[in-house]
Amino acid sequence: MTITQVQMDINWNDVRANIETASQWIDSHPGSDLYILPEMWATGYMVDDVHADDGRALGWMKHKAAETNAAVCGSLAVRAQDGSCRNRMYFVTPDEVWYYDKRHLFGYGGEDRQYTAGEQRTVVTWRGVRFLLQICYDLRFPCFARNHIVESDGKETAEYDVVIYLASWPESRRHAWEILLQARAIENQCYVLGVNRVGQDPACAYNGGTMAVDAYGRVMDSVPDNMAGVITSVLDIDRLNSFRQKFPVLYDANKDCRR
Repeated sequence: MTITQVQMDINWNDVRANIETASQWIDSHPGSDLYILPEMWATGYMVDDVHADDGRALGWMKHKAAETNAAVCGSLAVRAQDGSCRNRMYFVTPDEVWYYDKRHLFGYGGEDRQYTAGEQRTVVTWRGVRFLLQICYDLRFPCFARNHIVESDGKETAEYDVVIYLASWPESRRHAWEILLQARAIENQCYVLGVNRVGQDPACAYNGGTMAVDAYGRVMDSVPDNMAGVITSVLDIDRLNSFRQKFPVLYDANKDCRR
């Protein structure tokens, strides 16, 4: 599977400009199966003055998925049916829309004052590859990302193959971002795709760190710091499964915690 990760400089609360930017990056890198954008890519990470998506950003994601015959992934601030505000990660394909609501809200930055936490994990299967959806602060909670062994078609298998972390992760805590992405890959024997932004908002500066990490914890590809740009990576799921069979740490770790 071919995946393109987009490291954007997000214009503060300018949906039109951010849609144009995302479109340009995707259009200039055709042929991927999945395009991934950062956390709250359409507005920036808005906490105190929340501007929920009015349909434009999600509508564009649907249009782009259909146009490119690919999936488009990114998070938006949304108003849920119950009236609560959610930091919602969408995974949009030409035919379906999946979503995950951020479970671990960043209380240190006040996110819990305006948003309601999600309660469920979301695993999406797209073109035979299983993706666990996660957002930013979730990265610090390894139990929530634990890759369980499940039964599928009468066989035992890992619950997912890839974790996606979307983020607005500030420069001041960048070291933790890199280490934790690699740790999640190693302990869950999976690919990890971390997509961060660059630039500034009223609260923080961001210097990127967008990367693809393999199941050995090795960085396969990364976008240069302090630059908007993309990386396109090819994930070898057959090789991943072979590694899991040869070195069954994932199965051993799940002997007492299977779902």
